[in-house]
Amino acid sequence: MMKAHRNVQLTPEYVKVPGAAGDGNTIMLACQTVFFYELVNKFLKTEVNASANKADHFLILSWYSGWMKKYGWIGVVIVGWLVSYWLVGSEFEKNKKLEIVTRDLRVIELEEQVASGAAEFERFKMTDQVVRNNELEKEISEIQKTYKLSVVSYQNLMDLRTKTTKTAEMDKLFAGILDFLGKRNYASASAGIAELDKKINDETAKLIVVPVAANVPVNNAPPGSGYSRQQVQSDAGTFTVSLVAGDMGSTKIIVDTAADGDCGNNCPVLPLATYVARSGAYAGVNGSYFCPASYPDCAGKTNSFDLLVMNKNKRYFNSDNNVYSNNPAVIFNGGSMRFVTAASQWGRDTGVDGVLSNYPLTVFNSNVAFGGDSDPKKGSKGNRSFVANKGGIAYIGVVHSATVAEAARVLKAMGMENALNLDDGGSTALYSGGYKVGPGRDLPNVILFVRK
Repeated sequence: MMKAHRNVQLTPEYVKVPGAAGDGNTIMLACQTVFFYELVNKFLKTEVNASANKADHFLILSWYSGWMKKYGWIGVVIVGWLVSYWLVGSEFEKNKKLEIVTRDLRVIELEEQVASGAAEFERFKMTDQVVRNNELEKEISEIQKTYKLSVVSYQNLMDLRTKTTKTAEMDKLFAGILDFLGKRNYASASAGIAELDKKINDETAKLIVVPVAANVPVNNAPPGSGYSRQQVQSDAGTFTVSLVAGDMGSTKIIVDTAADGDCGNNCPVLPLATYVARSGAYAGVNGSYFCPASYPDCAGKTNSFDLLVMNKNKRYFNSDNNVYSNNPAVIFNGGSMRFVTAASQWGRDTGVDGVLSNYPLTVFNSNVAFGGDSDPKKGSKGNRSFVANKGGIAYIGVVHSATVAEAARVLKAMGMENALNLDDGGSTALYSGGYKVGPGRDLPNVILFVRK
């Protein structure tokens, strides 16, 4: 058994080489022993010194000297290669483990950096700049929404003034709405707008009901000719409809305008009765949307309209602005009417009797074509003017106290094949031997029935 020694270091003076002095073999063996001493010393420094009990160096060298005598230089090479391989392999494993640890530490460091960056971004989002931008965006949205609703309410109020003078309470309520808007109190302004809209709708409903006699018949079939006021049952409810029928075999349908050409501001307007009289018509209805002088947002473009129209003099209005228009239109030509879903589908043919574009198309090919949208004016109750056809009969008229979507379902219930919504509110007017609805405000364009 080898005896353990502590703190023993191999040094050349400890090496005693057996054999006669000066012997060649002895010198070779001494060289071999020194070489092995270096290898063993390296081994002891890396492994043996780490142990509490170190091997006896002299015993190792004695064993090696005897083994060396037996195997000579071949033994040196083999032992040297084995020890070197072990040392290199051990160093490689250590380096590999160190590389893995270093990589893991780097990953942890990167993860910490990402977490720190994310936390910094969260802090940045909470800074005044981001929060303030979001607040401003929300505030702008509220301003736009409330302003738009207030404009619509005011327009409806102006329309109501054309029918009654009993608007003092509503005028006061609107003044309060303006005060709330000035103070940026949008919640109170919105509540005031809702209250004002209800009062306008209630008063409008009263005015609509007044001229309807108690004995107005319920009849879903439209008249074959002349004027009729009837109640129509639909899946949206029962509504009163005033309309005039004209057989296109004996009626020419034209569009008349107050202006002779395009007009952008302070455009001429006329009462519907004046149009009827000067064209020798027997019936007429208001035409396309326009910008009334009573609307504040129409300043600088009063009484103008921007939809495509061709009047009885074969003059096209707003032609350049409607080359790519998606607004529907109706074309009157001899004994027929043609409805298109977009004015861009129609050229500039002057061989027809008249063209008028407006929106929305409420019935198309016997199907309801409009079910409602986000426009509050279309979604409020009011008189809804229309032009329509059923076979060879043309119709102009008004669906009373209805939204545009409800009017579409009423006209579908009457069997209309196609129908186009016209201007409404304070512009609503229907004439047949006198005003049946209206007169309303003066108009820039109208649709007329003229006998052939």
